[in-house]
Amino acid sequence: MGVLISDGANLRWALIAFEFLIGTALIYNSKNQPFPRPSSRFGWLVILLTTLVLIGQAAPKPMTIFAHFVMLSGIGGFGLVAGVYQLAQTQRDVLVAPYSGMMFCVGVIGLMVLTWEDLSKVEQWAAFVTIVVLGGGETWLIFRGLLIGKLPRAWSQAGMVALMQGRLTGRNGAIECFEKGWDADEEHLNPMAYVALHRIHLFLGQNDDAEEWKTYLDREGGEVAVAREYLKAIHDALTDLDPVAAERLPSLAEEE
Repeated sequence: MGVLISDGANLRWALIAFEFLIGTALIYNSKNQPFPRPSSRFGWLVILLTTLVLIGQAAPKPMTIFAHFVMLSGIGGFGLVAGVYQLAQTQRDVLVAPYSGMMFCVGVIGLMVLTWEDLSKVEQWAAFVTIVVLGGGETWLIFRGLLIGKLPRAWSQAGMVALMQGRLTGRNGAIECFEKGWDADEEHLNPMAYVALHRIHLFLGQNDDAEEWKTYLDREGGEVAVAREYLKAIHDALTDLDPVAAERLPSLAEEE
């Protein structure tokens, strides 16, 4: 079985197609995140390495299946560590971890299959348990990242970045980011997003929308739930963008 797999040209092309699929999915879906750079960069890295492997297929001795599985394990392991850090700590990315986990699982399981006949009974049982653990871990990553992955804190951060850059409307503009920057599990983020949306709509002269977000803000305790430094940062950014339009904003001195 191991010989058939190691000599299978079809499997080699299937692995290349799998890697291209992972890289393309990362790049395509990265634009749906507040900070697309981590998943986009990792996607391009996967495509670059896969392209080199594809070019190498024309060589007299192309990469073996064993080496291909080793490469998948290495790239997947690196992406898995970086992705879990982004998923659990910075909360800026939910794509790298599950997609890297897929590559890591394929690479490790492939290596086990290639060497299965050379393993003892104990090693085979250990390999089987490892496969089960890997499958369970990848299932959790897909569920946690791709299915229910939320990035309210990152969307709020991206909203402030867009605000500082003067991008108020449009795709990944401040309004869109702040509209996604709230979460039922992180209630402290809600008034921050609502007050930012209230100020931006006032700045744009959209009083009806501003009043709607003011209503949501009042339900969360009003502006007293937001740090004055945060309000000042919003006002300063809007004032720098257009001092005349910023006159529509309420005076901070009156809010003390």
